[in-house]
Amino acid sequence: MTNELTRKIDALPPLPQTLMNLEKFKSQSVQETTELLKILEKDPLILSTLLKISNSAMFGFRHRVETAQKAIELIGINFTLSISFGSAIKSTLETNLNAYNISSDEFIELASLSSNLLSKWVGAWDITLKDELLLPVFLQDVGKFVLSDIAGDKGISDDFCGKIKNDFMNIDGIEIECFKTTSTNVSASMFKQWKLDNKLVSIIENISTIETCPSEYLKEVQILNIIKILTNCVEPLSDKSIEFALIKAEEYNLDTASLKKAITLMQDRILDA
Repeated sequence: MTNELTRKIDALPPLPQTLMNLEKFKSQSVQETTELLKILEKDPLILSTLLKISNSAMFGFRHRVETAQKAIELIGINFTLSISFGSAIKSTLETNLNAYNISSDEFIELASLSSNLLSKWVGAWDITLKDELLLPVFLQDVGKFVLSDIAGDKGISDDFCGKIKNDFMNIDGIEIECFKTTSTNVSASMFKQWKLDNKLVSIIENISTIETCPSEYLKEVQILNIIKILTNCVEPLSDKSIEFALIKAEEYNLDTASLKKAITLMQDRILDA
């Protein structure tokens, strides 16, 4: 990690109290919806994001979701936690994603797409694994905020953006070329700094280095790597990204039939919108 990146991470603001309360709630063996609602009601921005995403085409609910309680009932506690963590971290960082040519809202939309794909794909064959991965899949790319900030400081935002547009299947490689690290590695370092769950950190920090991933996290990391390919920030769910993701799923011996169904479902929802 470069000195500049280390300074950026060391200078991260502390997590807001809402997120600390959510982290404590997440670690509880018994999770009550009423307790989660009390935490969320103290943060209007998280509530607004939760309702916005719940009403997006990603979920395809027939009727508009008007309350946080209804949102939690429909999407579940784990999905709600993922959206809440993502929203809180995004607002904490207070920076842009100009180097990746997306807005903060588009970042949250891509994270939601990632979570929905994971839910439909992995949920078809392992509900426990799906629930375990909803948070890391939503948060795996928050390091992009820090890298974009560094790109702005160095005056290379446009150059970096042009490179990933021309070679969007190699974003990790271009990040390494420009910053000596990847956005997922930065995400893991941020979560270490904030003292978030150790397993969350371990899974995310191995996404870009699957070949050296410990066996205990390998399946989780392979799944997140495939989702990352599909929901890249340049051409999400493009023919090229789908083709490569399916090749990787076969290589990792993961269920490709349910992955194809999940992709088709999300494409249909986006088209309907």
